[in-house]
Amino acid sequence: MIEHVLDGLRRIVELGGPVVLLLVALSVLVLAVSLYKLWQHAAAGVGRHRELTRAVALWDAGDRAGARAALERSRSYLAPVIAMAMEAASGGRGDAERLEAEAEARFARLESGLRLLDSIAQLAPLLGLFGTVLGMISAFQALQEAGARVDPSVLAGGIWVALLTTAVGLGVAMPTSLALSWFDARMDAERVTAMRALHTVLAPSAGNMAGAASTPDSLAGRRRAHA
Repeated sequence: MIEHVLDGLRRIVELGGPVVLLLVALSVLVLAVSLYKLWQHAAAGVGRHRELTRAVALWDAGDRAGARAALERSRSYLAPVIAMAMEAASGGRGDAERLEAEAEARFARLESGLRLLDSIAQLAPLLGLFGTVLGMISAFQALQEAGARVDPSVLAGGIWVALLTTAVGLGVAMPTSLALSWFDARMDAERVTAMRALHTVLAPSAGNMAGAASTPDSLAGRRRAHA
């Protein structure tokens, strides 16, 4: 089975020339980058924020101890950033911009390689078209050299071989664009999750802020006032 696939690829490369060979190399690169990104996202816990979301909800409800306990169980790459936000909020020095920068640094690592996929998605059709133009030039050169002994089948054969590079270029570009769109959509969802969690921790609902601010000293002061 593998030998048949390799033979087919070898024949396509022989027909399409160096442009098709370059496109095949780009397709291998796209596959390698996509598999690496899938592994990286799985290892970082992208999309798996159940405990982190629970921790943020508990924090918003005023349960600080429960929030910290839930956050310790989270395996999300955003857990350290949310922990920093909780410490900052507890000390009354919440710096949203700094925390957002910490989250963006983690997003940048997860997005590394996506620009390469974007470049390949745009370059592959152009390479295919370039190969087609070169093939058409060769076909018409052969037609000119044939002079009066023109064989239409030879011209047709040269044209379909030239169009082969365009087909290969589109075949590389389309799945690359789909993979890139999927990764981009996933990272957009991660940003929404992170920003919502950070701002909820730094600015919980008003009623819960008041409840959390009711320390033993303030309660003792109220008892003395009533007495």
